[in-house]
Amino acid sequence: MNFPQLHPWDVTPKEAISIQKQFRDAVITEDQLSTVSFVAGVDVGDENKNTTTRAAVAVLALEDLSLREQAIARLPTTFPYVPGLLSFREVPAVLQALEKLETVPDLLLCDGQGIAHPRRFGIASHLGLITDIPSIGVAKTRLTGKHPPVPERRGEWVPLTDGEDVIGAVLRTRESVKPVFVSPGHRIGLASAIKYVMGCVTRYRLPETTRWAHRLASG
Repeated sequence: MNFPQLHPWDVTPKEAISIQKQFRDAVITEDQLSTVSFVAGVDVGDENKNTTTRAAVAVLALEDLSLREQAIARLPTTFPYVPGLLSFREVPAVLQALEKLETVPDLLLCDGQGIAHPRRFGIASHLGLITDIPSIGVAKTRLTGKHPPVPERRGEWVPLTDGEDVIGAVLRTRESVKPVFVSPGHRIGLASAIKYVMGCVTRYRLPETTRWAHRLASG
């Protein structure tokens, strides 16, 4: 896989915010998926006292959640840690990991936000737009928005809202366990995003895509 460069990566935080605002209207939050056979988990960690970004991609067969392929890429860390701008720190390494794959995933599940982001352009949206692969943000914590209490039963969810906008779902993947924050990244709607996340969950809080990618990213 080869991906276009939509913008430079050697930018300041102020320039990064401008890039997010420039491209957020290109994000598609309706279903534009073909048959989903392979789902990929994406996670990023740090090495060498935060001087190296380590990106991991794990491709699973959706049918039985078995591991099909995996890839790791490392790049020097050049962008500071700024909440809301983490894609500028992480995506370059993720793209290198994706380029190593022989199996092209039909859907990306990213450890982070999609449109549940102050500028509606989290890492899942950013990565989905560059790769043109449908993508979902599956975050462990909330970055923005508010929500009512989530029912305790597995599979229940409530809307995550910012003003009048529904920007995601707070989803209970395991009964009486902390929920996750699901939001469309690119080329997928919220209902389908919830469906595919639950389809990747077994008996743990996090989907198997995230669990595999996290193990790889953490070394």
